[in-house]
Amino acid sequence: MHFRKWILTGLLLVLCSAPSLWAQEVRVFTGATIYPISGEPIENGVLVIRGDKIEAVGTAGNVRVPRNAEQVDVSGKVIMPGLVDTHSHIGGGDGGDRSAATHPDVRILDAIDVHNDTFKKARTGGVTTANVMPGSGHLLSGQTAYLKLRDARTIYDMLFVDDVENGITGGIKMANGTNSIRSSGPFPGTRAKSAAMQRNLFVKAQEYKAKVEAADGDPDKMPPRDLQMEAMVQVLNGERMVHFHTHRHDDVLTVLRLQREFGFRVVLQHVSEAWKVADEIAAAGVGASIIALDSPGGKLEAIDVRNENGRVLEEAGVDVAFHTDDGIVDSRLFLRMASFGVREGMSRPKALEALTLAGARMLDLDERIGSLDPGKDADFLILDGDPFSVYTHVEETWIEGKLVYDRNNPEHRKFSVGGYEVFRGEHHVHSDH
Repeated sequence: MHFRKWILTGLLLVLCSAPSLWAQEVRVFTGATIYPISGEPIENGVLVIRGDKIEAVGTAGNVRVPRNAEQVDVSGKVIMPGLVDTHSHIGGGDGGDRSAATHPDVRILDAIDVHNDTFKKARTGGVTTANVMPGSGHLLSGQTAYLKLRDARTIYDMLFVDDVENGITGGIKMANGTNSIRSSGPFPGTRAKSAAMQRNLFVKAQEYKAKVEAADGDPDKMPPRDLQMEAMVQVLNGERMVHFHTHRHDDVLTVLRLQREFGFRVVLQHVSEAWKVADEIAAAGVGASIIALDSPGGKLEAIDVRNENGRVLEEAGVDVAFHTDDGIVDSRLFLRMASFGVREGMSRPKALEALTLAGARMLDLDERIGSLDPGKDADFLILDGDPFSVYTHVEETWIEGKLVYDRNNPEHRKFSVGGYEVFRGEHHVHSDH
């Protein structure tokens, strides 16, 4: 008798001392075609969301539907994971100034306005996570921020990292080619000098790292604190991903030489001439985040950009993602990236992965986002048609189980279909394609 009483008391204590699973809101979406990305498409699928996480996904009849769950019939619709934009400039932020060609200590998170309407615009296009960067007018323009596009009051509400002071909130942005060459002051002026200055920065970081390691925790032996070198040591240690703006094939090979020499982790960004050096990119084992364009124009070094880059990189075995570089490509048109890729021969599964899970891998976030798997964040989209159709719209965007965009809501819809007047008065958003 006493034993049974003890068991009951223990159960009551557990239920009272921790948030109960039963108290979390449960929604079940039924009838849609589901693209989980990590597996084959599911016809007449079922998606179960408990709180902010995915609880189950599968076919009707094979997924247990919790009692008292809110059931949402989405028959005829398509459900897929939220889109991951690996290169964006939404939020009105900025990076380094003209005082130097490299600014590893500059943090974009210190300049982002979370109330900027470009975040609302991005959500109408299905973007749920974005790598927000400073521009590419420097050899190194600053630290990026990986943001979940939640409703936010402050920047802390969007960051994946809780401990801003001791944690790493994103990667670091480097560049070569036209943007960062410039012609006067502290800037390199030539491609060769660009590479030399970047090599010297890494050598300096190696020396600083050696001094820190030699001090072995003794504060009297530690070198003076250097915020620039602290960020660069994180790069050398593989703790911070380098997102490297590069276009021409020779510039791409320069990045790969730097990566081979100093051993940092890198994602190639833009890679306009990837089709010329796809085998070299594959041999280096680095990821490539590309952009697809629907009209010619832009800088001379990108004149050979081809929308077949996705197919060529896929065939070479490269992990490939898409990005918008918003506002080069409006975030509302992000799904079209995959359509352009498929039109030029990219496979449907790889094109969808390039919008979601591949981008999550490049941000080291694939354990949380990028696919519809149990335990991952409940970030997903509801579409009214095939993801590759130009006629398809994002009807709803959900982030961590919360509806953040509804096309049927007039206040939301205006950011989906409105022109410049909708965003009048907002900060100009710098982009760097």
